[in-house]
Amino acid sequence: MSQEMSQTVITSTDLSPNKDAVPRANTPGKTPIQMLHEYGAKHGKIPAYVLEKAKGEAHQPSFVFSLTVGDVCCKGEGPSKKVAKHMAAEDALRILQVDTAAVSLPVKSESIGVAAESNGHPNSVGTLQELALQRGWPLPKYTMLMETGPPHRREFTMTCAMESLSETAVASSKKAAKKAVAEKMVAKLQSLSGSSEITWTPKPRVHFENLKNSSSEKISFLRRNPLSIPNTDYIQLMADLSKEQNFDIAYLDIDELTTNGQYQCLVELSTSPVTVCHGTGISRSNAYNAAAHSALQYIKIMVSIK
Repeated sequence: MSQEMSQTVITSTDLSPNKDAVPRANTPGKTPIQMLHEYGAKHGKIPAYVLEKAKGEAHQPSFVFSLTVGDVCCKGEGPSKKVAKHMAAEDALRILQVDTAAVSLPVKSESIGVAAESNGHPNSVGTLQELALQRGWPLPKYTMLMETGPPHRREFTMTCAMESLSETAVASSKKAAKKAVAEKMVAKLQSLSGSSEITWTPKPRVHFENLKNSSSEKISFLRRNPLSIPNTDYIQLMADLSKEQNFDIAYLDIDELTTNGQYQCLVELSTSPVTVCHGTGISRSNAYNAAAHSALQYIKIMVSIK
């Protein structure tokens, strides 16, 4: 996203919430965008925002907006479109000498707690996005695994992957499933941090090139031996390999059974690129073993490529 984008004009009447929404301060009040819109409506000078530039990588974007209200022109920059517009509006309010005592400004803190929605409830989707932007991590990846049930009672199963962590949730709509899985991810991050303040740091990802060049015991064993011996504990083999090569393993249960009644799961490895494999079995442990087997086969292929 490093290329400069074509200019887009947005008037301040576009105040609907969107994915770029920023967290508000705990003090009740209006945002700079809302106050400037009210000022413009009162004086017949509706603010116009122009997206001038979008730069940076996908996990660390930066947006630049210019703002014109009457004879006043300002610019704002931020990690999301909404934050950039807020910065421009705040600058315009200062120039116009509008009383901003009641304004709720976007807050950026070094330690992430839980962002709040307008109704005061935790906004876990926003929390994860803000966390990723501040830490320079890839944005959370939401994947719809399956959609089941009759039309009047649909169930949606969604996963959320963030760094080496994965969670899954089921709900009656896609929006509810995304919210539920984000809440589970925030809870996991808080649990790993030991408090409501998220301080957890992921391990560096292990590149396949490093695995390919490794001559350690477990990776060498994987290269030499077939993965077709009956009753092999592939979960333990994977655990031994991950400990030796210093990557994380996360098994993710899929609540829905397969069409023939078997359990199923995913296994995710904190490799680069990320490895995700599927497994099924007559029990949870059998499904885990099948997923570990598939992941080991994939690693074996990747490290054997000349």
